[in-house]
This record gives sequence, C-alpha cells and structure tokens, in this order.
Amino acid sequence: MRAAAALFAALLAAAPLAADVEVRLRLPVRARIDLQGKSSLAALPFVVVGREGSQTIERLRGTSIDVQQEFQRYLLKVIRRETPLRVVETGPVDLPTFDLEALAADTAFWRSLGERTQADLLVIGSLDFDIQDKSGYRTEEYVSPFDGRSYYRQVLVERTGFEYDIVMMVFDGATGERLHADNFKDFKQFETEEADPLRGMFENLIALEDRIVNVFAQKTVEATRVLLTD
Repeated sequence: MRAAAALFAALLAAAPLAADVEVRLRLPVRARIDLQGKSSLAALPFVVVGREGSQTIERLRGTSIDVQQEFQRYLLKVIRRETPLRVVETGPVDLPTFDLEALAADTAFWRSLGERTQADLLVIGSLDFDIQDKSGYRTEEYVSPFDGRSYYRQVLVERTGFEYDIVMMVFDGATGERLHADNFKDFKQFETEEADPLRGMFENLIALEDRIVNVFAQKTVEATRVLLTD
C-alpha cells in the first residue's frame, strides 16, 4: 500500500498541470471614419447646453469656465497631434439652428461651408459639463479614548462629481452628408478639497481621449486575455 501511494504521488508530480495565464495584448482599432482622400478638417465651436437644454457658459463654484473654448482648444490640439489632418480655420459661422438633428439634416449648409473653407471634414457637436454634489454619510470604526472600546459612527463625506457629455458629428465637406455621429460620456468624483472644476473637466477629457481620437485615426488599445496552458 505504501509503495502504491508513493508511485501515485510521483505520477501526479510528473504530470503537466493546466494553468491560467493572463496576458496583455496591444490590439489595433480602426478609425471610425475612412480618411482616404481626406486631408483637412474644420471644427466649428461646439454648442454648450445645460441640463435644461439652454445654451450657457458654465459658472461652477464661483469659477468662470468657458466650456466651449476649453474643449475647442483641446480638440484641435489632439487632432493636430494624433492625426495627419490639416486643421482649417472656419472664421465666423452663423448656424441656421442650434438643434443638432435639424442641423445634421441641412446638407446644403454643410456643403456650402465645405466649399467656403475647402475642408474635407467638418466637425460640430454639443457639450454638457455638469457638476454634482455627491456628499453622503459613511460608517467608520473608532476607538473611544474613554473606555478603549470600538464603536461605529456615521461621518459626513463631502464629494463632488464631474460629468462630461459630448455629442460629436462629422460631415463631408464636399457632399454635406453626415459621416459619423458619436456620444462620449465620463464621470469623475473627487473629495471636496480637490474639487477644482477645470481639473475635473480635463480628467474627463483624458479618460475619453482615445475614443475621441479613434474617430479620426487608428488607435492601439491594450486588452487582457486569459490563456489556458498545459
């Protein structure tokens, strides 16, 4: 019996064991728009909307932030950095409407703007940057200095949330047809003492950057895969 047990243990040790191995892969993601024959882009100022749908320049916690200007500067920066597209200035543009769906259907407007700017692609959309009070109570343990015993108490934790909701539409400058439409959303939360609106805005944009760039350029993303090995 001892010899049989020893032989069985030896066989188990010699047999290959299956194992899960986690690996990270870099995968290419094709651009959402076919850029063949497209070499230039013009971006109109995005329409800034509030929760009620009214146009506004957000004023958050006493700090005046031009949401439209900050996003426009950011968008053109990443397009110049991440794509081969040449950025064309549009000059002043009078939109026929601020309703994005009605604007998307106005192919004559986009065709005319494409002819005037000589841009292959035209970009516009809407921005909604929202600040939210996420304060609440949490339970924490503490030790009483009087009797040394542990107790639980409710403590108010002040937190601020920042939510960015971006709608982006891309039009063909030659035909006026809409080539692509997308919606990008991100939410970030900070302790109150760290709740700077400008920081919250750019934390949102950094989180969304790969998706925004992927509209115009191929991106490489990292993904985790689990392999079963013998």
